[in-house]
Amino acid sequence: MGAESLSGFLDIRAAAPFLVAAVAFYFLVEQLSYHRNKGPLPGPPLVVPFLGSVAHMIRDPTGFWDGQAARARKSGVGLAADFLVGRFIVFIRDSELSHRVFANVRPDAFHLIGHPFGKKLFGDHNLIYMFGEDHKDLRRRIAPNFMPRALSTYAAIQQRVILTHLRRWLDQSAAEGRKAFPIRVPCRDMNLETSQTVFVGPYLTKEARQRFERDYNLFNVGVMAMPVDLPGFAFRRARQGVARLIRTLGECARESKARMRAGGEPECLVDYWMQDTVRDIDEAAAAGWPPPAHTDDEEIGGFLFDFLFAAQDASTSSLCWAVSALDSHPDVLARVRAEVGAVWSPESDEPITAEQILAMKYTQAVAREVIRYRPPATLVPHIAGEPFQLTEWYTVPKGAIVFPSVYESSFQGFPDADSFDPERFFSEARREDVAFKRNFLAFGAGAHQCVGQRYALNHLVLFLALFVSVVDFRRDRTEGCDDPVYMPTIVPKDGCAVYLKPRCAKLPSF
Repeated sequence: MGAESLSGFLDIRAAAPFLVAAVAFYFLVEQLSYHRNKGPLPGPPLVVPFLGSVAHMIRDPTGFWDGQAARARKSGVGLAADFLVGRFIVFIRDSELSHRVFANVRPDAFHLIGHPFGKKLFGDHNLIYMFGEDHKDLRRRIAPNFMPRALSTYAAIQQRVILTHLRRWLDQSAAEGRKAFPIRVPCRDMNLETSQTVFVGPYLTKEARQRFERDYNLFNVGVMAMPVDLPGFAFRRARQGVARLIRTLGECARESKARMRAGGEPECLVDYWMQDTVRDIDEAAAAGWPPPAHTDDEEIGGFLFDFLFAAQDASTSSLCWAVSALDSHPDVLARVRAEVGAVWSPESDEPITAEQILAMKYTQAVAREVIRYRPPATLVPHIAGEPFQLTEWYTVPKGAIVFPSVYESSFQGFPDADSFDPERFFSEARREDVAFKRNFLAFGAGAHQCVGQRYALNHLVLFLALFVSVVDFRRDRTEGCDDPVYMPTIVPKDGCAVYLKPRCAKLPSF
């Protein structure tokens, strides 16, 4: 060994005790900080330095969150604590405590983040990160996109896409013979095409749709990956994919503005949005004022991505659970088929109208019960911008991520909550949707309650109506097939495998 090498080796040996001491000190400080933040809450007695429980959460998200719920339930306080990638977290099981979080989204309390590392993942222009009057003003601009006239336009589009995919499912199932057909991925593909077509349909070329699908798949993988923002990692690829998606959606907004300014009729969501937006922009320009807030093309692209994210995976989850629930409850399936058949027939070759959707009261109750029984967005993460006194005896520390569990809320209050029972939303005598409204949090609550919930329910109702009318199906019942797994929303463990065959001689072709 040369003199320089020997000197370097001795320097390392001399520094080693200091490095060990520094690591030990960091570990001690982190443990003390964790226990100070945790206070009386149930949680692990020790946490893995920096990483905490993130490996468990990514490897087995169902088991991880079930464990949080079990701690919160067993302790009787409705809360549990843990540690993820340098961040202290609080799991909230109690519905009223969840409402306290939803009601206090503001700069000096809680900030909705949508994902533990969502600020990096979703980009800068995002509805979920907004507060106060700015947020209210944007929601006022968005609200007309979900009024009856617009929803009627979307319903026709939704049905065309659903029927195209049902035809594809039946053809594929027939080609595979006796093999069960898992519908999770086909549902996801159907929903992605539905979202693209409803939101920005006329402005996406075939090539743009293909790129869109690739980038959205990268995003889906990144949502469930380790949050390592370095080249070659799934999280970085997801960030880059989102940036491309937002640019594409921003270009769609630009083209829609031009078409609406030229007097075109709205054909999709962005058209309804831009119809009023271009008027406001032109009025501001005529008065010599700057353009109104939140009317920039790429900014609108970011908001459209919010809609896409909210509509895509949540809807996939609900469609899968709806099919599984109907198979498990033949009496419910028979009632849905009878109700739909009384107002609409595939032989009509006409789409289901808005009036017919309203007439399907029991089918709507089934849709609401699916969402209560298996709420797709099981958790709604927020970050504490400042210390917040959540209870008389516990203050959430600044910087903590809180996870109100809408899944756990869905099983509180409702009689026989573990049973799938659409009557709770249909029976005039029971009116559980009113009596236990505060526990039905699948669409959130407060200022950030889902603005598109009517669209989401319509989509589920339309799928149910079309599916039961044109398809005969049977679930491939295997052990544990309906255990919930995160993909990233909860879906049946087996991907909801079913046997399919046509129920009518010819599918509608409107």
